[in-house]
Amino acid sequence: MSFPKPQPRPISLAAQTTLGHVRLTVPNLKRSLAFYQEVLGFRLQRMEKNAAHLGAGGAALLVLDENPDAKPQRFTTGLYHFAILVPSRLELARALRNFIQHDIELGFGDHIVSEAIYFSDPDGNGIEVYRDRPRSEWYDKNGNFVMGTLPVDVRGVLRELENEPDAWAGLARATVLGHMHLKVADVNRAAAFYRDVIGLDEMANMGSAAFLSAGGYHHHLGMNNWESAHAPAPPPDSVGLQYFTLVLPDADELARVATRVRAAEFVLQETDAGLCVRDPSQNGMILTTNNQ
Repeated sequence: MSFPKPQPRPISLAAQTTLGHVRLTVPNLKRSLAFYQEVLGFRLQRMEKNAAHLGAGGAALLVLDENPDAKPQRFTTGLYHFAILVPSRLELARALRNFIQHDIELGFGDHIVSEAIYFSDPDGNGIEVYRDRPRSEWYDKNGNFVMGTLPVDVRGVLRELENEPDAWAGLARATVLGHMHLKVADVNRAAAFYRDVIGLDEMANMGSAAFLSAGGYHHHLGMNNWESAHAPAPPPDSVGLQYFTLVLPDADELARVATRVRAAEFVLQETDAGLCVRDPSQNGMILTTNNQ
């Protein structure tokens, strides 16, 4: 599908805006650490009480909090998946080979802008690992943004490994949290919040799903109602998303966004990680300038 390229707006977030990390609740930290290190290829950076900080060699990308009483939820808003962006097709192939060796059930999608692998952790938290195509390939001859879902050339991805040794040392240091995909109760209401209050630009809206970004990226944030139309927020003791962080380039940009959030009568809560706001579906987001 093709969509008109969004035009810059006075409230559009700075192009330097990125995502930082995602924080999840899990019931069994030992089991989760084994999965995220051995299967996904993260490295444990530090432990704080019952919280584990993991990354690929730079800033933390994932924080896991253990709550043995946490329970999975079905028909609620929350996490659809978090998406780990690897720096090349070769790195995608290395990760794919490791997933296959661990007998992980996988899904695939060629989204024209990217090639993606989908799976879940032991608690059902959705994960995407993907690589981007060059931005020049994201637009058609008329300058419209193009995004869709096609089959991935899995054999082609694995051919990247023809001259590579079998040993895998985990995710490359340049790996980042590329985007978040949320389950929301009302797509248009959630998209309006992220577009008109936070300042992300809407790249595509398909009715049941929308994709927004800063700086012309294909999407830093996706949302859908495929499993959550009119659904409530999950209880506090649920497995899954606590929050994700949106990293703004400086304090001035943070102040501008915070002013819009308060003017729209959303609650901003000061936390150690930054300013926490919940979208209309009660998904948590931390606004910060600190990518830690």
